[in-house]
Amino acid sequence: MKTLERAMAAIQPPDTEIYEQALARLAQQARPAGSLGVLEQTSARLAAIAGTLDVHLDKKMIITCAGDHGVVDEGVSLFPREVTPQMVMNFVNDGASINVLARHAGAAIKVADIGVDFDFDPDLPIFHKKVRKGTSNFTKGSAMTRAEAIASINAGVAIVDELFEQGGVDLLGTGDMGIGNTTPSAAIIAAFSGIAPEQLTGRGTGIDDAMFANKIQVIRKGLEVNQPDPRDAIDVLAKVGGFEIGGLAGLVIGAASHGIPVVCDGFISTAGALIACELVPAAKAYLFASHRSIEQGHCFMHDRLNLTPLLDIGFRLGEGTGAALAFNLLSASTRILAEIKTFEEVAIRNENR
Repeated sequence: MKTLERAMAAIQPPDTEIYEQALARLAQQARPAGSLGVLEQTSARLAAIAGTLDVHLDKKMIITCAGDHGVVDEGVSLFPREVTPQMVMNFVNDGASINVLARHAGAAIKVADIGVDFDFDPDLPIFHKKVRKGTSNFTKGSAMTRAEAIASINAGVAIVDELFEQGGVDLLGTGDMGIGNTTPSAAIIAAFSGIAPEQLTGRGTGIDDAMFANKIQVIRKGLEVNQPDPRDAIDVLAKVGGFEIGGLAGLVIGAASHGIPVVCDGFISTAGALIACELVPAAKAYLFASHRSIEQGHCFMHDRLNLTPLLDIGFRLGEGTGAALAFNLLSASTRILAEIKTFEEVAIRNENR
């Protein structure tokens, strides 16, 4: 657990003095107070993380964590697990949705194999961090061992360490790929919140009513069989989670340990962020929510994390697509703070302030 412990110990709070300076400048700008909404708070948070009012997010990257799930055997997805490695290859070959949207955002994209049920060529240009070839079926016992759960988190932390050693990034986005992974994600928020699975479970890839009812029952059974401890994030991950979800948690913790703002994508990426922040509350200061998915449980995750998503546009794809779109808004927020003139700078009288 040394990698995780080191990362946890390295997390420092953002600069509160810069944060207050940012809020003061935003309040003094030549426009109606609060008129740029969520982007104002976003810009102040980014300033506090960077330690300057003039933040530049030039080096942007999205890491898409991939893994397979034993619970797919219970008929919770329209697609077989063989699709996961096929999609990984699509990412590598620059043919997926995330490739297009990351390119549009000026961001690099790289896949991390945390638990895909496939043997990739060691020379394939991905992060080779496989813990095991897919989790176990959590209706019959734990999805993984506690040691494997920690290993999956450590994989994400190690990826950020490697990026830092290679020159670092200014902004990190998280994405996912794994057939069946909305099922463990719903189980994770159910375990932490105590909310009934039927309120948290969505249709994932577009399953019909019968499959949807079965999916709810599968999640309920997984929780009953495993009794994950909501006070222990690693126990929740081990009992009903996924390897890529652990990797996503590690990315959040690793980014926070290096002072890098991190943008989580949709339902599965936010499940990873939830594991990270339940385990290491200090990491939340570095976390931004890109969008609200139409998956039912996503809003409950945002509520628990006390995060306001930047977008709500009906996405339910994953991969990091929402994070890629949010990158543009985060970059815009930095320019709002640094470049909009104050009333004093443009010599406009404002007697209402």
